[in-house]
Amino acid sequence: MSDYLLSVLLGIVEGLTEFLPVSSTAHLRLSEVLLHVPLDSGYWKMYSIVIQLGAILVLPIYFWSHIVKLFSTFPQGEKKDCTILTHPLSLVMIAFVITAGPSYLLTKVIGKNLESLYVMGTALLLGGIVMWIVDAMKAPWEKAGPGAPGSPIHTWKMDDIHGGQAVWIGACQILSGVFPGTSRSMSTIAAGQLAGMSRAAALEFSFFLSMPTMAMATLYTLFKSIHGGKDENPIGVAQMTNHEWVILAIGFVVSFIVAYGAVAWFMAWVRKRGFAPFAVYRIVLGIAVLAWAAGMIGH
Repeated sequence: MSDYLLSVLLGIVEGLTEFLPVSSTAHLRLSEVLLHVPLDSGYWKMYSIVIQLGAILVLPIYFWSHIVKLFSTFPQGEKKDCTILTHPLSLVMIAFVITAGPSYLLTKVIGKNLESLYVMGTALLLGGIVMWIVDAMKAPWEKAGPGAPGSPIHTWKMDDIHGGQAVWIGACQILSGVFPGTSRSMSTIAAGQLAGMSRAAALEFSFFLSMPTMAMATLYTLFKSIHGGKDENPIGVAQMTNHEWVILAIGFVVSFIVAYGAVAWFMAWVRKRGFAPFAVYRIVLGIAVLAWAAGMIGH
């Protein structure tokens, strides 16, 4: 397979899975194994990081008007009922800080788990079960809508999130970093639903939280890849050929285009249908990955 086609395929995988609750890390890792990408190559490690930046760039563009509104109403909020600590932008950053600290301290554990198909398969499977149960519990109240008597859903818009929900979601997001295959989207969406948020509110907060989380994690990993020691398989810009730059650009652009379509489609889908199909897919894939891992060990 040519490097150009390989880059297109990996860009599609990254763009499709980055914001869906199915774990882009697991999908990209499994795709690289199946497509015989040399995982010990510094270039391909760096490639996997950079094309994530292509997907990340989608969010500030897609949510631009909402971002502008949040900044323009800071810190009082649109309803004039917020403070500098309770404004939605502040709560996004609070959730980010809660995630960032422990994730940084657990870097070595995360690195080891990235090499384990058992961890990925188990995380996919258990995450799918959790997502299915949580969404099924909330589905009747989603249909009933705001104001239904006895509804456990009391936050229907992201802008109405409170501090306790943000702290809880940030803590749950740590799981996605420590256990690849969990999915950052799955952990934050399910956590939001458990904390009384609607599907749409939990999803939108998940997207906003992913902007600083993914940007910092990706840039930090890229920095280590370029400037680290031998253990990080560093690769500097000066070492890249024109051919490698073209391959990287293809993956970046394809990832961006596909991710934009995925975000737009996912937002519309969730408001009407929920997360059950994604949960089923995770369960099936998790079982398949665990079976594959057992077969590999048997050889």
